Amino acid sequence: MAKVEDFSARPATGVALKVMAIMLFVGMSAIIKATAEDVPAGQAVFFRSFFAIPVILIWLVQRGQLSVGLKAKNPMGHIWRGLFGTSAMGLTFAGLGLLPLPEVTAIGFATPIFTVLLAAVMLGERIRLFRISAVAIGLVGVIIILWPRFGGAQMDSAATLGAMLILGATLLRALVQVHLRQLVQNEHTAAIVFYFSVTASCLALLTLPFGWVIPSAQTLGLLILAGIIGGAAQIFVTSAYRFGSVSMLAPYDYTSMLFAIILGYVLFDELPTALMLAGSGLVIVAGVLVIWRERQLGMERAKVRAVSDPKS
Repeated sequence: MAKVEDFSARPATGVALKVMAIMLFVGMSAIIKATAEDVPAGQAVFFRSFFAIPVILIWLVQRGQLSVGLKAKNPMGHIWRGLFGTSAMGLTFAGLGLLPLPEVTAIGFATPIFTVLLAAVMLGERIRLFRISAVAIGLVGVIIILWPRFGGAQMDSAATLGAMLILGATLLRALVQVHLRQLVQNEHTAAIVFYFSVTASCLALLTLPFGWVIPSAQTLGLLILAGIIGGAAQIFVTSAYRFGSVSMLAPYDYTSMLFAIILGYVLFDELPTALMLAGSGLVIVAGVLVIWRERQLGMERAKVRAVSDPKS
């Protein structure tokens, strides 16, 4: 029998787990970037996904949720989630080989902004003035970050392509967020985590005819390590939400810029530009405003449900 979820309010534990997850995700990205010149993105996606599966299975067994994690009530929902998420991962891994790690991280901060826009289009969610203003601020920040790649004096074709890939990945991640809002209504988190790794591994295999290589022992070790770290990071971030609310933990995603700057400098001799930092600042402000507003709306919806529920 599966263990009952423990959603105890322990914010310090939640924050620690979330920050650890962010550190691991950035470390995984650094590993993928280090292997980008030797291994195509599709092959890197396979290793990242496939070698996360044993870690996730061990976690599910340890928590007594293996049967829950293997049960899919909505198989097509998992397939679509896998398709969107795998595409985003592939574009990100390709972009990592063309852009500095802090810049990839900065562009990725636009995900909450695009999520608001896609939710309005796809789910019919109403966007009032506050969130419209936050989205506008975020989009200005994105333009500032991307300006050197698309309109600045230091345009570089490879870097421009990288920026396009990461921007596409960011849009796809926002699409994943919108899709997950519907998927989580009927699917257990454990099943979503497990079947994403499975579908991503299968989808990545479709890129086999497009240039997979036999990696060196060192590169192979790094790719396997990336998968293990990615699986561990997914477990940490999933566990974090057992001890703290989404709205409380979401702003800690932005600590990834600090880790990206440190690893980018130490491993790749990369430093963020003033424009990148300025644009990132605007995007972070916009993202925090969106998160704050989502929390307020969630509290308002909870009050409405409490008033309308005769059992309350």
